[in-house]
Amino acid sequence: MRTLYTFGDSMLDCSRYNSERVSPGALLCANRDDLFEEFAERDLGSLGAVTLAHRAVDGAQLPHLRAQWPRKAPDERSCALLTIGGNDLLGGLLWCSMDEERAVFDAWFEDYEGALRECPVRPLFVGTVYDPTFGLAALEKRFAPHVDARLLRARLQRFNERIRASAARAGARCVDLYESFQRGDPSWIVQEIEPSLVGASEIRRAFLGPVLDWARGR
Repeated sequence: MRTLYTFGDSMLDCSRYNSERVSPGALLCANRDDLFEEFAERDLGSLGAVTLAHRAVDGAQLPHLRAQWPRKAPDERSCALLTIGGNDLLGGLLWCSMDEERAVFDAWFEDYEGALRECPVRPLFVGTVYDPTFGLAALEKRFAPHVDARLLRARLQRFNERIRASAARAGARCVDLYESFQRGDPSWIVQEIEPSLVGASEIRRAFLGPVLDWARGR
């Protein structure tokens, strides 16, 4: 039996934000054909028995991540998804001064890369942080009314560049949720930053190819 682990924050732990109570990990294991017909038979369950070890926690930040690792050594037929950083950005990284950014990012990414290396599940698929405003002026103004949105977007892009680099160095594969959401629209988000039902499915879409390739032994 295969096991799919999910670690991190509400990008993966978002079932409470939709009426169907589904998450990206759940959809990867067993698609809801009644909701997402295009993904029928495009899930891990279509390839054999699978279980979801859901450990991501809404609101988690990097200091909480290691507590989500499994206590027992994972089965060899396991893989993991990991998303972290959005709450850390909102909690301070996004708002530090330009003079502080380098030192603040260096410290955060040293810990982040260490956590990726320590994750006991391989392969490990790591998501970047999406932009919940989709570059729309009205949403940007509501999200951060007193800050130049261009500066925040540029900082988010630099943050994601470092996620990609850290993932590569730590032997993980990066899945670019930022780029996926750039092609999206506000229906993908609820409560300003959280994945909606559609958003949960789109996060699933981003991870689907790499996860199915793993399951098929590619």
